[in-house]
Amino acid sequence: MLVWSLQNQKQVRIERLAATLPLPIQQNSRRRHIQRFLTLNALSVVLLWFPIIEAIINQHFKVGSQLTIAMDKTQWRENNVLMVSVIYQKRAWPIYWCLLGKDGSSNLEEQQKVLRPVIR
Repeated sequence: MLVWSLQNQKQVRIERLAATLPLPIQQNSRRRHIQRFLTLNALSVVLLWFPIIEAIINQHFKVGSQLTIAMDKTQWRENNVLMVSVIYQKRAWPIYWCLLGKDGSSNLEEQQKVLRPVIR
């Protein structure tokens, strides 16, 4: 439910996600649940996120059809994020990302590091 809520929102803010998440609890409780969920150490992109995004892709794309993959770098507060996404109906679904330990552009080595798990 959280992933689909993220796709429907133009801005990623915990307060907005809590307001739109269809759970039968108060908004403040939803906000705290989302915060706790996002800070879990057990969350792993490869072990948790890859199977979810694979299931979504298999559901929306036919075998042999063409996927549009985009790589983008963005500065989010003090974090420099390099992300690979699949494009579907004018929306980008994040597949894999990494935090860059520097300001400025990414180099070929960093781009390969973020693309390698996606291509596999």
